[in-house]
Amino acid sequence: MSLLLDNQFKELPPDKSIDTKLFLETVAHLPTFFDCLGSKVFSPIKSDISGNITKIRGIYLKDPTKYVTLQSILEAEREAHAAEWPKVGATLALMWLKRGLRFIQIMLQSLADGEKDENNPNLIKVNVTKAYEQALKKYHGWMVQKLFSAALNAAPYRSNFLKSLSKGEEVKEDVCLANVRQFLVNYTITVDAIYEMYTDMNAELDYTV
Repeated sequence: MSLLLDNQFKELPPDKSIDTKLFLETVAHLPTFFDCLGSKVFSPIKSDISGNITKIRGIYLKDPTKYVTLQSILEAEREAHAAEWPKVGATLALMWLKRGLRFIQIMLQSLADGEKDENNPNLIKVNVTKAYEQALKKYHGWMVQKLFSAALNAAPYRSNFLKSLSKGEEVKEDVCLANVRQFLVNYTITVDAIYEMYTDMNAELDYTV
């Protein structure tokens, strides 16, 4: 099995509510995705995602019955911290986490769609760059953008990355990409649902770090 298919996201109910416990259990495996990118330059994204998952889990565990869905957490924090919300607690952590999740989504979708640099077809820099520019770049100041510019140049060979996704097994590229597409179905729906929730609740912030 591939790294992604070992921990697939579940199908959402019709109302697109996201079960907090299930979400946290599934998303907890995603930081290892960045190990597949090889370079330690990607460790800031990995640690950011891990840190935000930890923050959300900490708040969820205070009252699992009350915080059964992600939306219930946001609603409770909006009520309890009206002056600071949404720049507070799990609301802020999930805001940044969803951007990291979108980065993974766009990068994998770009690979699955066959987007590549025709001059260097075995590099994934074009896929990683697209993901960074669409998901994260506008929230980063000049210094952070410079760091990520170095990270993009350190992206691994396509073949090595796909092999890492297959947990080191020699798997044909078309099989690996089919696994990626399968993983993306519920993953994309979940990430989209989180973005929609932030839009509907007017919880999105666009400050830079």
